[in-house]
Amino acid sequence: MAIVELKGIAKTFGQVQALKDVTFSVEKGEVFGFIGPNGSGKSTTIRVLLGMIKASAGTAEIFGQDVWKQAPVIHRHTAYVPGDVHLWPNLTGGEVIDLLMELGGGGDQERRDQLIERFQLDPTKKCRTYSKGNRQKVALIGAFASYADLYLFDEPTSGLDPLMERIFQECVREVRSEGKSVLLSSHILSEVEKLCDRVGIIRDGTMIETGSLSDLRHLTRMTMDVETERRIVSLESQPGVYDVQREGEGVSFQVDTEYSGAVISYLTKFGIKHLESRPPTLEDLFLRYYEEGRQAT
Repeated sequence: MAIVELKGIAKTFGQVQALKDVTFSVEKGEVFGFIGPNGSGKSTTIRVLLGMIKASAGTAEIFGQDVWKQAPVIHRHTAYVPGDVHLWPNLTGGEVIDLLMELGGGGDQERRDQLIERFQLDPTKKCRTYSKGNRQKVALIGAFASYADLYLFDEPTSGLDPLMERIFQECVREVRSEGKSVLLSSHILSEVEKLCDRVGIIRDGTMIETGSLSDLRHLTRMTMDVETERRIVSLESQPGVYDVQREGEGVSFQVDTEYSGAVISYLTKFGIKHLESRPPTLEDLFLRYYEEGRQAT
């Protein structure tokens, strides 16, 4: 069941086309990673989902309802945390958390108190005294303590230290286990890789790839490190082999998955002493798509 569904979303600001063709869905109980370079359209897409701006074309629905026409109803079941949180300066952190929970349709007071302790926040301080990291904590606690069914996160761990990032990741896993859905826009690719069931890559306002991490890795290259008894010759000319680097007796290169078997067979001719292969990380995948896109323009 799709909790979020966008089809052919486009958005134009005057002569600037921020979104051209954004199509993806977020299923119930799924964490969907939404990644792309700065200026690619991630935040504009989230603003469309929040009903803050109206799409120029296409359809966008949350809980089966139009995000522009039914925004107040949708917001009662949605929690949103941006990458740069602005709070009411004269309220305490605890007061803002309570307000955020109320705006989100209420929340769990016991969970609120537990989250305050886990995120190591002093809720008695005025918001004007908080650092950026503490402002993020206030918003995250308000989100996770609410009765939301969908969480929209746009660079939510900006300003958090590694320990607090880990607490955030634990909370995301907890809400997913409860059947809640999460849309996570992040530039921290390792975070996306740890948390997300599926990933969508956006570039220049267009979705260029969507799928599970295993699906996307199938489309890209693995890295091989090999040492042989005899020097490998003509490796660069083998189909599917890229970026060959030699250092002493060792050779490191990338190979398209479908050619890996043939390449290993070729390497056996030179007497393999050591062979190690590594699947690509999400960062490898992202950089490949981004760089290929730049070369095409």
